[in-house]
Amino acid sequence: MTTSDTSRRNLMKLTSAGVVAAAAGSLFNTSNAKAQTMPNDWDKLFPKSENVDHQKVTFRNRYGLTLSGDLYLPKSRSDQRLAALVVGGPFGAVKEQSSGLYAQTMAERGFATLAFDPSFTGESGGEPRNVASPDINTEDFSAAVDFLGLHPSVDRERIGVIGICGWGGMALNAVAVDKRVKAVVASTMYDMTRVMSRGYNDSVTLEQRTQTLEQLSRQRWEDAAAATPAYQLPYNVLQGGEPQFMVDYADYYMTPRGYHPRAVNSGNAWTQTNPLSFMNMPLLTYVKEISPRPILLVHGEKAHSRYFSETVYAAASEPKELMIIPGASHIDLYDRLDVIPFDKLQSFFEQHLV
Repeated sequence: MTTSDTSRRNLMKLTSAGVVAAAAGSLFNTSNAKAQTMPNDWDKLFPKSENVDHQKVTFRNRYGLTLSGDLYLPKSRSDQRLAALVVGGPFGAVKEQSSGLYAQTMAERGFATLAFDPSFTGESGGEPRNVASPDINTEDFSAAVDFLGLHPSVDRERIGVIGICGWGGMALNAVAVDKRVKAVVASTMYDMTRVMSRGYNDSVTLEQRTQTLEQLSRQRWEDAAAATPAYQLPYNVLQGGEPQFMVDYADYYMTPRGYHPRAVNSGNAWTQTNPLSFMNMPLLTYVKEISPRPILLVHGEKAHSRYFSETVYAAASEPKELMIIPGASHIDLYDRLDVIPFDKLQSFFEQHLV
């Protein structure tokens, strides 16, 4: 093993950005990571609903980046404007996966919904590819609210947000600052700034954090000299001996159940310096300011990530609710229709988007 390989492995151990990455393999080929314009053929990982109209759309965020989304509208809609939902996540996923499933299902239940690819990923614009930002990705949610608020089928005074996994934390951050949003759900959420800066269960020491920042800082010189970013090892390629939650990730992202070629988590990778802006920019500083608008946190009883929702619940002001799904893991809330509490999501938004 080369010194460079060893450094990458150490970096992945210390930051969540690499905790689900493979332990071996070649670096991600950036030539395959360009934003792609796909045909209107159905390219989702869930069946197309006969009760929903679907349209591919684009819109721009405040930084001038063009985002790609899927708009879902109930076929049974009347001329009356609809309550609407922005749906994003998981971290490293694309709109053809979980967010699209949530969006289409909620459209079947009467909402106008928009699932989108975050900046620099999937079909959305931005260079370099496969990089995340707590600021820009928070802005992506508000840009989606911009789009929905201008749509003729939407009542702009009745817009909510659903964030899944790492985009749960982004959604809460967006809603704290964007007072147009009337209610928010975070499903199986991560706080990406917390896990990248402190590790799982806040286990990273100051010495380890300093080491990670030293590596990331010096990697910037290498990227600048090469005029292109280096990438981490491919995500979710198992080598054996991984903890169960990593096995669960691979079972979703690397099998027909959830594999999508544009998803970072489906054998692709983030840039090596991706964690930098997450390391000292805590997302949930102002979570109390979501109040008096309601928060619903949904998490699996057996999820390794459950403590993120419990921390947010303790920090947030009323009205708030934490719903624990008995026996469910983190990944179960990505796509299991018998586990995701869509009846609860429907009643929550029907109550609060009035």
